[in-house]
Amino acid sequence: MTTHTVKHHLSEDLIFNYATGRLPEAFNLAVATHISMCDTCRAAAEAYDVVGGQLLERQEHVMVEEDSFSKTMALIKSSSQTFIETQKPKTDVPEPLYDYIGGSLKDVKWTSIGMGAKQCILKTSNQATARLLYIPSGQAMPHHSHSGTELTLVLQGAFEDELNRFNAGDIEIADQDVHHTPTVIGDQDCICLAVTDAPLKFDKFLHRVVQPFLKF
Repeated sequence: MTTHTVKHHLSEDLIFNYATGRLPEAFNLAVATHISMCDTCRAAAEAYDVVGGQLLERQEHVMVEEDSFSKTMALIKSSSQTFIETQKPKTDVPEPLYDYIGGSLKDVKWTSIGMGAKQCILKTSNQATARLLYIPSGQAMPHHSHSGTELTLVLQGAFEDELNRFNAGDIEIADQDVHHTPTVIGDQDCICLAVTDAPLKFDKFLHRVVQPFLKF
């Protein structure tokens, strides 16, 4: 997928925790998807990989049995499974997101959440929640704050809030200090990958009532 000119990037903490395997699956998905769209963050992640490799080289060597290699090869040959490498078709989603969607954005099974907006909750571990959000042009999400951390990665279109404008490839990192009303701008509908590790905090009573049903 073509990379974009990205203005809003991942934090150093997110990249470090991604490189060291400390993120929940949903956050890992958001970071990997952004990295696939952002040259700057991809270079930073690769730098952490290099450092990790150097640290491993400095570790003391561990002795293994002399026949470990032959035993491993014998185990592989005895396996009844046949692994066939398949090439994924061209798609309109970044590669890390492909398997979670099962195809392109056209294949997403959307659920209406009102006012023309739709969502699709992706299957990840229960430590955090990942969802695709489809918001029509000109539409706004309800004003809200956060109980934890929310990552919002723009896949298509653009939105803005009280803090900034976010285009395709940009990622917004929102925490307990952020109160905002994301609004889709431009002629194109907006599709985002949104990840949260705690429920959002909506201002209006009605939104709080329906929140459990929408799983926000």
